[in-house]
Amino acid sequence: MGRNVIATFKIMPETPDVNLDNLKKKIKSMDGLGDVRDFKEEPIAFGLKSLSVLTLVADEGGITDKIEKSLSGLDGVQSVETVGVTLI
Repeated sequence: MGRNVIATFKIMPETPDVNLDNLKKKIKSMDGLGDVRDFKEEPIAFGLKSLSVLTLVADEGGITDKIEKSLSGLDGVQSVETVGVTLI
């Protein structure tokens, strides 16, 4: 039986004007992200908020890099960073 990991990604939008609710909907509808479990908005500065995404994915080599690349391709996303990976 395969193992799973919980991976957390921090997404920085391009501007404070990016609609985070729309971004969440796009993320939930994407293939290859595993089971999106939670979102958290965190204030940065001057109205800009980052979006943390918690996902449950299979423990396979390079999966977080693949997810980062997919998330980086979304409109309105400036950067994506993996901030945590925990084996469950």
